[in-house]
Amino acid sequence: MDEITFSKERLMRAENSPNTPEAQSGEQAPAAPLKGVEVIRQALKTMPLSPGVYRMLGEKGDVLYVGKALALKKRVVSYTHVNRLPERLRRMVSETASMEIVTTHTEAEALLLEANYIKRMKPRFNILLRDDKSYPWLMLTDGHPFPQIAKHRGKPVKGASLWGPFASAWAVNQTLNLLQRVFLLRSCADSVFNSRSRPCLLFQIKRCSGPCVDRIDQADYAKLVEQAREFLSGKDHALREDMSAEMHRAAEALDFERAATMRDRIRALAQMQDSSVINPASLQNADVFGIWQEGGQACIQVFFIRGGRNNGNRSFFPAHTQDQEPGDILASFIAQFYDDKPCPAQVLVNHDLPEEALLSEALTLRRERKVEILHPMRGEKKQVLDHAVANARDALHRKLAESAGQARLLEGVAQVLGLDAPPERIEVYDNSHIMGSHAYGVMIVGGPEGFDRRAYRKFLIKGPVTPGDDFGMMREVLERRFGRALKEVAEGDLSNWPDVLLIDGGAGQYSAVRGVLDDLGVTGVKLVGIAKGPDRDAGREWFHTGDAPPFQLEPRDPVLYYLQRLRDEAHRFAITTHRAGRSKTLVTSELDEIPGVGPARKKLLLSTFGSARGVKQAGLAELESAPGINRETARAVYGHFHPDWTPG
Repeated sequence: MDEITFSKERLMRAENSPNTPEAQSGEQAPAAPLKGVEVIRQALKTMPLSPGVYRMLGEKGDVLYVGKALALKKRVVSYTHVNRLPERLRRMVSETASMEIVTTHTEAEALLLEANYIKRMKPRFNILLRDDKSYPWLMLTDGHPFPQIAKHRGKPVKGASLWGPFASAWAVNQTLNLLQRVFLLRSCADSVFNSRSRPCLLFQIKRCSGPCVDRIDQADYAKLVEQAREFLSGKDHALREDMSAEMHRAAEALDFERAATMRDRIRALAQMQDSSVINPASLQNADVFGIWQEGGQACIQVFFIRGGRNNGNRSFFPAHTQDQEPGDILASFIAQFYDDKPCPAQVLVNHDLPEEALLSEALTLRRERKVEILHPMRGEKKQVLDHAVANARDALHRKLAESAGQARLLEGVAQVLGLDAPPERIEVYDNSHIMGSHAYGVMIVGGPEGFDRRAYRKFLIKGPVTPGDDFGMMREVLERRFGRALKEVAEGDLSNWPDVLLIDGGAGQYSAVRGVLDDLGVTGVKLVGIAKGPDRDAGREWFHTGDAPPFQLEPRDPVLYYLQRLRDEAHRFAITTHRAGRSKTLVTSELDEIPGVGPARKKLLLSTFGSARGVKQAGLAELESAPGINRETARAVYGHFHPDWTPG
């Protein structure tokens, strides 16, 4: 792929080349920077007819729009006919100061590159997929005599098989629980498995076959693993027949306990496929996309069908969809959706897509196997699709209702704080520590969509900060947060700039934070301190804004409740962040103090003995026989936990 940039400077040089009358006469007229349609016309003079991707850039280099074309020049020329463009694209053209293109070999490659650019660069005039979460998978380890089944997120693990994705942690946990009931596979980590001396609770409630304490041999466990693989691959009909036959054989042999176990497993298996709409028989591996538009917004509901089973569903609310047709929204959404995740064999949609064959070709290119895009009009597939559309409609109705209530609250906040308009982004900060140790600062964000948890941030306090110096911790957090934010503003990105900054504290905290913001040169942000009332009673808080005397709100004022929720959410997030950080440290704190035990040996000890307590309780012979631990290290570890021991 070749990338070409049509910058303002390059276009200005082209306008004043030696062939122009001004240059031939020897006079160099000052060139006004080109903008809008003129920029596009100049770029067209040298633009190729090959397939590729084009980017419209603003004056500060920010990406306004990304598009793809079979023939770049023919596609881009349409932007010079402004009167034929919708209002959204007319505004985009008027703000265009330069262009960049990347040529590709085929239009399908251009479509994949376009989706990648849109998802990564988030242009203001494109339909955007709001999805920055990883999806959970089911993982079955391969390199262990007794494989483990567990939930997994992130990059694929070497030596493990994955099934999914699942729409949520709840969906994968439900499936994992049912799989444990049917196939009795272990879910514990290898370190726990190696340190067990008696069965755990899962064995007692018949969710595990107890391989850690030899309650099942390797051959029988391997049979359970193979049955689980067949089931996850969609081959469950024969599996159910085999299990039923085994139950009858056990009953005939008067092994009623075995027969009852098989009966429970068959019931659990049936429970996983108790609805033809939720678990359609005619769909093996497919994703179902149902879109619903209303009130200038759109919701897309996605159902994940794998092996004939529903792996859950998730609602998406793509941005910049006000004047778009549902087919256009779906096509752009699907291209971005599969930019970083595998595509199944079939994709079901409830609207015909523009350039459907091209999108299918692009997904096939990415999957390296054929991908069908279907718009079913009857039968079971249509029922599943209608179910997805109904879910999309209900989700959008809930969002619109919540947004209306949220809008009224933000209007009230603007009135109380004397803002010109309702705030789009409210940031709230808090700290948590124990006498200065394990200190964390956090930021939570609220706005028209409620709490924006994707924008939450954690700050590990690096210091040096005096224990208990909350002002010093807050200063470090604000310097790191706004140091980055000011760079983004300088680059033309105002999307993460707050309208209101809320802190937990009174006049002293307000003055300290105000000083930090002034030192950083932060302006245009309304700073508010919320101080607890007498006896720390909720409902009697005082608000400090600096430009008016401190004031209180009526105890039942909805705005007061909303500001309290913001403060309490920041406090909750700070506490949970601090506890998580502290627990990570406490797990291995004793091992950290042993000379000669670094991260690698620490990991070996923990995997062998299960925990720091297990290492502490181990005998010298056990330590010396641990894999990867030599005699000197074993003696050092044993001597650390037994100070009275004298080496022989």
